[in-house]
Amino acid sequence: MEWQPDEQGLQQVLNLLKDSQSPNTATQRAVQQKLEQLNQFPDFNNYLIFVLTRLKTEDEPTRSLSGLILKNNVKVHYQNFPPAVAHFIKQECLNNIGDPSPLIRATIGILITTISTKGELQTWPELLPQLCNMLNSEDYNICEGSFGALQKICEDSSELLDSDALNRPLNIMIPKFLQFFKHCSPKIRSHAIACVNQFIIGRAQALMDNIDTFIESLFALAADEDSEVRKNVCRALVMLLEVRVDRLIPHMRSIVEYMLQRSQDPDENVALEACEFWLTLAEQPICKDVLSGHLAQLVPVLVNGMKYSEIDIILLKPGLGYEAVPDNEQDIKPRFHKSRTVTLRHEGNEGEEGEESDEDDDDDDDSLSDWNLRKCSAAALDVLANVFRDELLPPLLPVLKELLFHPDWVVKESGILVLGAIAEGCMQDMVLYLPELIPHLIQCLCDKKALVRSIACWTLSRYAHWVVSQPPDSYLKPLMTELLKRILDSNKRVQEAACSAFATLEEEACTELVPYLSFILDTLVFAFSKYQHKNLLILYDAIGTLADSVGHHLNQPEYIQKLMPPLIQKWNELKDEDKDLFPLLECLSSVATALQSGFLPYCEPVYQRCVTLVQKNLAQAMMYNQHPDQYEAPDKDFMIVALDLLSGLAEGLGAHVEQLVTRSNVMTLIFQCMQDTMPEVRQSSFALLGDLTKACFLHIKPCIAEFLPVLGLNLNPEFISVCNNATWAIGEIAIQMGTEMQPFVALVLNKLVEIINRQNTPKTLLENTAITIGRLGYVCPQEVAPMLPQFVRPWCTSLRNIRDNEEKDSAFRGICVMIGVNPGGVVQDFIFFCDAVASWVNPKDDLRDMFYKILHGFKDQVGEDNWQQFSEQFPPLLKERLSACYGV
Repeated sequence: MEWQPDEQGLQQVLNLLKDSQSPNTATQRAVQQKLEQLNQFPDFNNYLIFVLTRLKTEDEPTRSLSGLILKNNVKVHYQNFPPAVAHFIKQECLNNIGDPSPLIRATIGILITTISTKGELQTWPELLPQLCNMLNSEDYNICEGSFGALQKICEDSSELLDSDALNRPLNIMIPKFLQFFKHCSPKIRSHAIACVNQFIIGRAQALMDNIDTFIESLFALAADEDSEVRKNVCRALVMLLEVRVDRLIPHMRSIVEYMLQRSQDPDENVALEACEFWLTLAEQPICKDVLSGHLAQLVPVLVNGMKYSEIDIILLKPGLGYEAVPDNEQDIKPRFHKSRTVTLRHEGNEGEEGEESDEDDDDDDDSLSDWNLRKCSAAALDVLANVFRDELLPPLLPVLKELLFHPDWVVKESGILVLGAIAEGCMQDMVLYLPELIPHLIQCLCDKKALVRSIACWTLSRYAHWVVSQPPDSYLKPLMTELLKRILDSNKRVQEAACSAFATLEEEACTELVPYLSFILDTLVFAFSKYQHKNLLILYDAIGTLADSVGHHLNQPEYIQKLMPPLIQKWNELKDEDKDLFPLLECLSSVATALQSGFLPYCEPVYQRCVTLVQKNLAQAMMYNQHPDQYEAPDKDFMIVALDLLSGLAEGLGAHVEQLVTRSNVMTLIFQCMQDTMPEVRQSSFALLGDLTKACFLHIKPCIAEFLPVLGLNLNPEFISVCNNATWAIGEIAIQMGTEMQPFVALVLNKLVEIINRQNTPKTLLENTAITIGRLGYVCPQEVAPMLPQFVRPWCTSLRNIRDNEEKDSAFRGICVMIGVNPGGVVQDFIFFCDAVASWVNPKDDLRDMFYKILHGFKDQVGEDNWQQFSEQFPPLLKERLSACYGV
């Protein structure tokens, strides 16, 4: 007996569907409640499928909605459907996949794939054969509906389809799909390509066996009149470039010419897919060979794609960016705090190693759809500039000149974006033109169009390095003056671009900014009163970066008077649960480190609040672990940011932090955080432990016997940053403990030696490990020296590139003391020791004496002739350094 609906029940369901289309929120809430009640009835889902597939008298939106509600039920409750209900739904779907309405067909397709992701591909064996069979139907609707469903299944279950679990259906499906590339209906052709495309990246075997047929079939569709088909062809070629470039190489010339055409397709979606091709090609080793003959055609195409489209300009109406309009909270992207990692300074580069600059995404128009032709073209030009360097300029410069001085602002704006996009790759050759271009860009900062002002901010930030390398009056001063005016622009987008650009300039200029500090602070503080929510968060970053860049020069009463009141006012306004605390805490951490004792008047409330944040968070985590059904899991970012600000206070205030530590339970909290399940919490707690060890060891010392075993457990290089900070903290503790470190050496030494010998260990971790081994050896040479032969070579190579500093000093004293205890341990690797010694520019006198004694001791030991032979292996530079500094 087939299931039949009850009239009254059907009416009730229909009324519900009508109500749910009402804009009224109260009605919507009532609908939600009613749905939950009806879900208690096992055959409610039969009514929903009945409305979707059988009630042809109803309007399509209502029928489709019925199917979408059913889809949500399947998602959540499918395992509780009675077998008869599940069977009825599956039958109805297959019987009606050819509904005359495209909307209903699509809805049934969504329903089928949702059922199949519920483990039903295995238990619904007739599904794929029936859908594939229906592709042969003469009835267009049946063919299209089945293909639509298959495309969704291929998208959702591509891995399962290519596995033994289902008996490899792709062996039949892929050849079948390929036949439909020639179908007379563009919609069917498009489905067929989209289905096959799902299997390229996973390199499904059935596709690899038919790869040549696939590529030929794609070429046959190159000139298709349907834009959806062209888009799918482009997408296929881009993916094939990633996984089967070997198969494309013979046809590469014609593919490049095809993609040049498609990148100018009148349909922007096709042009975007085609533009991805250049981005992907740039990552392939063959890029230079393939494209060098085509740059003259490609460059203008990419440049042309970088203009704002008419739609963009309508969406970016100037009214939307007016500063007095409050921000829409949904537009504010979540911010993620990057936990503190302890790193060392290197030779010849001022910044910290390994900091990827995230200024480089061309994020000049993020309020539009995230990825569009403009962004893709700019990204492609950026990567190609890095591949071709100066070869890109001959085809580009004539075009660029015309754009930059064009009367139409849209064209001029795209020229400024082009100039910014090539900054990294073509910098060496652009230097010739910068003396003329930078003043022009600075002028563009005053353009009457906000979008020109904002892009000029971004492009200037890409050339900040060059600006700072010139005499300050030439470019730095005029640039800074104008950028500061833009920070106070009346347009929010310009404010944002100017603030970000200024932060980049601060990083490059560092102490060059000191003469202008008063003027800079006046501007940034004034912006506090002007900015809406989203830009405030960027302003905190600009202030924090300023503090990092000028350091202790900020510690002047007049500057502190300007800067601190507005920061503390914000600090007092924000509640403990407010995520805006993150950027403000990060900013204060930088400010505290820079102001040092100047921060003392403000430190008490800031310190107390951080401790409270950590305490609250730990308490909430405990409640959640005991009763996960009653409590929410805490957001541990609050704890991490608070620990990092405490580190900043300890680093900035030094010994002054002692009185704050005395009056709080911070040691207990650190001990709990060190054992947290979340790596970032442990990472920040070890950084704080190290900073407090330097600032007020008397509070740490009583806890050492508890702390060190936990530190030892965290010497696990799988968690690089956790391991790095634990290693650094052990080294700081060793220096303070002196000989009393002896009982604890065994807890950590073997792990450290293992890490320093590991393949592919990141540089920062190697350096910190070497320094800590050196420090342990300095305080406990008898315990560490016997292991010299196991670590001395990697120890020397990892520390040769670090600048002279306190950490390097203590580590090298350690190696010298250890060589004194076990001179034989260094014999095999003595050349590495010589090289490491030569890396010192100005060692302290007593350290220089230690080096002198070891070098001469070794020379005397082996005798003049042997030493001559040995030093013949030295590179000339090393020979020179050792002879000049140590007379060997």
